[in-house]
Amino acid sequence: MTALAAAVLSVSPANAAPNPPPWTVESVQGGHRLTLRLDAPLPVRDAVPELAVDGKSLGPAQESPDGRTLTLVTAAPEAADPSSVEVAWNGEVPSAAAPKSAKAAPAPAPSVKGGKLPVDPADPGPYSVKVTGYDLGDTAMELSGLGGRKAEIRAEAYLPDKRGKGPLVLFLHGRHSACYDPVAWTTSNSQWPCPAGQKPIDSYKGYQEPAKVLASHGYTVVSISANGVNAADNPYSDDRGALARGELVMRHLDLLAQGTKGKGPLGAIFDDRLDMNDIGLMGHSRGGEGVVKAALLNDGRDHPYGIKAVLPLAPTDFARATLPNVPMAVLLPYCDGDVSNQQGQHFYDDTLYADAGDRSFRAAQLVMGADHNFFNTEWTPGTAHFPAGDDWSNNADPVCGNTAPTRLSAAEQYKVGTAYIAGFFRLVQGGEDAFLPLFDGSGGTAASAGRAVVHTVAQAPAKERSDVAAFTTLPGSVTVGGAAAGAICASMLDRSIQSGLPSCATRLTTSQAPSWTPATYAPNVPATPVLHFTWTDPTGNVTAAVPAKSANVKRYDALTFRAALDESTTAADLTVTVADDKGGSASVRLSDVSDALTPFPGTVSPLPKTWLRTVRIPLSALKGVKLSSVASVRLSAASGTGGVYLADLAFTSAGTGKADASALRAGVGAGPDRPRGRRPGHRDDDARTVAEEHRAGDGERPVDHQRRGARHRAGRAAGRRPRGGDVGVLRGAAGR
Repeated sequence: MTALAAAVLSVSPANAAPNPPPWTVESVQGGHRLTLRLDAPLPVRDAVPELAVDGKSLGPAQESPDGRTLTLVTAAPEAADPSSVEVAWNGEVPSAAAPKSAKAAPAPAPSVKGGKLPVDPADPGPYSVKVTGYDLGDTAMELSGLGGRKAEIRAEAYLPDKRGKGPLVLFLHGRHSACYDPVAWTTSNSQWPCPAGQKPIDSYKGYQEPAKVLASHGYTVVSISANGVNAADNPYSDDRGALARGELVMRHLDLLAQGTKGKGPLGAIFDDRLDMNDIGLMGHSRGGEGVVKAALLNDGRDHPYGIKAVLPLAPTDFARATLPNVPMAVLLPYCDGDVSNQQGQHFYDDTLYADAGDRSFRAAQLVMGADHNFFNTEWTPGTAHFPAGDDWSNNADPVCGNTAPTRLSAAEQYKVGTAYIAGFFRLVQGGEDAFLPLFDGSGGTAASAGRAVVHTVAQAPAKERSDVAAFTTLPGSVTVGGAAAGAICASMLDRSIQSGLPSCATRLTTSQAPSWTPATYAPNVPATPVLHFTWTDPTGNVTAAVPAKSANVKRYDALTFRAALDESTTAADLTVTVADDKGGSASVRLSDVSDALTPFPGTVSPLPKTWLRTVRIPLSALKGVKLSSVASVRLSAASGTGGVYLADLAFTSAGTGKADASALRAGVGAGPDRPRGRRPGHRDDDARTVAEEHRAGDGERPVDHQRRGARHRAGRAAGRRPRGGDVGVLRGAAGR
């Protein structure tokens, strides 16, 4: 112990023995080191364990290899003399979040739907499917992201019965126990290969239905195993395994590229089958962050593969990476009991304006009644061949409990996953535009998804939209009138005071606000600036002027924006008015075209969620407006008082765009702390950035995140991050 360290401190009157508390506190440079000892290994979750002092989470903790000890270094003063130290997840101590008694479930939010699609994405195609696989052993690959530790090369492959090269889709499962004891029916996750007497859990075999559907339509699907990563990512990586998972994906792609040429160990299976310029990636949970990492690693190569589509499913997003110029759909389960803060929403929000010329569309979808695990049959009781359970643990919850009428059954949820996974890749890689209404915010539904309600937000490619007001700043073209006020807010819990912006979601927990929940490795980076618009009588309004050069909107399909009630408002409505330069105008009541201002159901954190939903007004509904000379868009109060969050006002047309690797490089290339000439995703550069900014036990991330966050976000508005000089607060004349 150095001179700057002190002896273990007494932390409780009970410390006088014989029952000392299970934690210790040491004074160290920069604050205090908290160490919590557990009676049993920590549950294997995709979320990151945190330490909470007196019920308040102080941040992510370092997990010991055996899962029985958590350590955190923090400057928080309350850590000096805690009354309690507990494990927290996603900002909350589970025991504190559970309700004491269940209340009646609120009615499910209504959904404004565009109708059933004429064709179902889950319908089988014309090709028969052969299921095969490959296995190069438990220690076939060394991963730099795990400090040189080894992992398996193993996969199940679904091959269409057709000749010639076709598209490839690769699936990557998330963090689950790596091994199980078939006699004791217990699991373990601290050793790879599995200990004697235990066998691997085949998580990679849990996506058979979407794989078979895609293969029947001509796609080769490869679902890969990542148990070696799961067993080592928490204690032995600086990023909870994101780099290691990206490396694993890229190694499989390299082997598949050899195989389609008839070479290497996979040549006999894949000879002349794969178009390596037409690849889709789906990752579940930590696998979702892993496939985003893989896309960035791929882009850093001199000769990258053609990754055309990325689908993160219930993903983690610990580092706030962005992925412009690649079509992306983020699926978020509302009843996620593992990644309960739906942090994957950051993938959508952070990428929105990362490249002003973005050629791709993106979507985020909230699946009501779905949990984290049941998209994978090997994580689902009743279908799994291994120990499995429901990640939503509070069965008494009236919204997400296992008997709640709003909760989907495991079979229903799996069908939803199949429909949206198959539909996304058939839309983007297959060009089947009939599936676009599932992802563009127009409310299309698939018959195979049954009664599931899926809310969608979407952003069209840059060439297919005209941004009126992103509402990330308050420029002179945006005015607030009447008895109203408008201010740009960002993040929550005063985590981003350096931005000069007030916090959003001031009364919510971090699990109730996906757009603003702090990221594990970027907790202070400003998150999702939006306009907080409040009014005290119906005269309140916010008006965005349309520049003359953008006045002709005839070629677009709809006026779109995102909206949500603020946490102080239980009911409100808006009137949307579009006016031309000749005095013509047309108005539409928001509630007539969207459920964006209908509260989500829930009685106790992590529910209900505040999640901005799409408002989509077809231009055909705007009678009496000259669409060739639109002058303004006004959002007016249609209720006595209220408050809403607003974002992304634009005229748009439906379209998926395309992936563009060269544009990805240009969009997120050299930044203030990235040497020029090194591309994003370059292994050495990226690994060094993570390692330098986060060390095990170092607690809060250093200030460098302000720079990295600016690079990753690229501003959300015209390619720049909001600054204090142009964010401001506006008040209407009646509100001054």
